Amino acid sequence: MTGGSGRLGRAVLESLVEAGYEVRATSRTARPAGGGVRWEVADLTTGRGVAAAVAGADVVVHLASAPYRGRYTRRVELDGTSALLAAAREASVRHLIYVSIVGVDRVPWGYFGMKVQGERLVQGGPVPWTIVRATQFHEFVAQALRGMARLGFMVVDPGVTVQPVDVRDLAAHLTALAGQAPGGEVREFGGPESLTMAEAARSWLRARRLRRPVLSLRLPGSLGRGFRAGHLTTKARPAGEITWEEYLRQAQP
Repeated sequence: MTGGSGRLGRAVLESLVEAGYEVRATSRTARPAGGGVRWEVADLTTGRGVAAAVAGADVVVHLASAPYRGRYTRRVELDGTSALLAAAREASVRHLIYVSIVGVDRVPWGYFGMKVQGERLVQGGPVPWTIVRATQFHEFVAQALRGMARLGFMVVDPGVTVQPVDVRDLAAHLTALAGQAPGGEVREFGGPESLTMAEAARSWLRARRLRRPVLSLRLPGSLGRGFRAGHLTTKARPAGEITWEEYLRQAQP
């Protein structure tokens, strides 16, 4: 598995181990084995160690990402995916699962365009695949709100709807897919409910016992139109079970 040290990666590793899988994860630096996970040193941006990391693997879950980091983003998302696909082909990997984002092909955002290119590499590659587009993680929404709160007020577009998903729910979904045949299709997975950004902001403020004015402002241009069109949400089933309110009760301030 790539991206095992990230927020989603840690949840997926735990889920795979609990399901009884023999789990191998990649890291650019050496890590001691532990928790049922064997770590392999591999660098997607150079291809170093990638072939050895996937040798003998039956399923590869590709989570590695590097959003908003300029040229390094391209090296991870595209060069790294290409290197992984080539190594997986040589290793006769049965199933590659690639995680992307709901709305990635409908919202004109720079990083989303990079993920679309990554999807195309997987779709046109030599390894049987399934692509899973997920809605925004609870932590991502909370991080955005936390940043706004530091300004002393919250600014939200009243027409934007989000559907935050818990990484534990997504991890369980990916673990289930690992035991299935590759679908050769793009699937979507979202949280259990859709909320306006105003609702999400007010819930977050209540949970953190903060008082901030919530101001309405429409996002301009095609990006705003894409968000307001509901492209960040999905009606796909199955969906997650952990709600935004439940996440806020469990999360650290």
